[in-house]
Amino acid sequence: MEVITTITPIFIIILLGWAARKKGFITSDFLRPANQLVYYLSIPAMIFNSISKASFQEQFDVRLLFLTLLAASIIYVSTHLLTGILKMTPDRAGTFVQSCGHGNLGYIGLPIALYYLGDSGLAKAGIICGFLMILQNLMSVIILQLHSEKEFHGYKFILIKLCKNPVIISAMAGIAVSALALPVPGILSSSFTILGGLAPPMALLLIGASISMKLIKEYLRPTLGAAVIKLLFLPALGLVFFRLTGLTSEEFLPALILLCSPTATLAYVMAKEMQGDAEFAVATVSASTLFSSVTFVLWLAVV
Repeated sequence: MEVITTITPIFIIILLGWAARKKGFITSDFLRPANQLVYYLSIPAMIFNSISKASFQEQFDVRLLFLTLLAASIIYVSTHLLTGILKMTPDRAGTFVQSCGHGNLGYIGLPIALYYLGDSGLAKAGIICGFLMILQNLMSVIILQLHSEKEFHGYKFILIKLCKNPVIISAMAGIAVSALALPVPGILSSSFTILGGLAPPMALLLIGASISMKLIKEYLRPTLGAAVIKLLFLPALGLVFFRLTGLTSEEFLPALILLCSPTATLAYVMAKEMQGDAEFAVATVSASTLFSSVTFVLWLAVV
C-alpha cells in the first residue's frame, strides 16, 4: 500500500501536466524556459544539497555502482545486436537502442527516489546518477553514430557538453564536498533547499506536458518493444545482479529506481541532432513515461 500511495500522486502530477498542456495552461513558449530553469538550476541544487549533506563513506558503494553501469551497458549492446536481427532502418535502429537504455534520471528517477526513500535515498541515487548519466550519454552518442549514414566529427563537442552538464557537475561537486567533509554555509544550504524544492513538482509537470498520445499510436509496435525493454528487462537485469551479489533491498533500491526510469526526453534531442528518428523518440518517451506508472509500482512492490 505504501508503494501505491507514494507513486500514484507522482503520476497524477504528470497527468496534470499533460492536461495543462491540452488546455493551454502550459504553452510551447513556456516549456523551453521552464525546462531550462529546472535543468540548469533547480535539479542541480537538489542533487548537490542532498549529496553534500550525506556521509560519502556511508552512501557510496562501488559494487552497486559497477553493477548498475554493467546492467545499462548490457542493454545498450544487446539491443544494438537486436536491431540488426530485426533489420531496422539506420535512423530507427539508433533511436530504438538509446530509447531502451537512456533513462530519465533527473526528471523522474530522482524525484521518486526522494519521495519514496527520503533524503538518504536521494543522496545515494544522486551519486549513482552522476556516473550513470555519463555512461548513458556516451553510449547513446556511440550507438546513434554507428547507425548514422553521415560521418560524425563532434566527439570533442560531446565531451565538452558532458563536462558542462549541470546534473553531472552538481553530482560530482556534491561528492567532492561530502568525501572531503567540507562545511557548506547555512545560508547557502538553505538557498539550495528552497531552489531544489522546485525541481520535483515542476519536472513532473513538464514531463506530462511533453507526452504525445498521437505519436504513441503512430509508432505503437516499436514503441511498445522499447518500453518493455526499458521498463522491464533493464530493471530485471539490474535486480538479478544485485541479488546475486548479496546486496540488500535497502542498499540497491536507489539504483533500481534509476534503472526503472522511463526513456529520457533527451533521447528526442539526440535523435534530432544525430540523424535518428525524432518522432519515434517522442513516442517512446511518452509511452514509457505512462507505462512506468505501473512498472514502478510493480518493481517496488516486488522488492
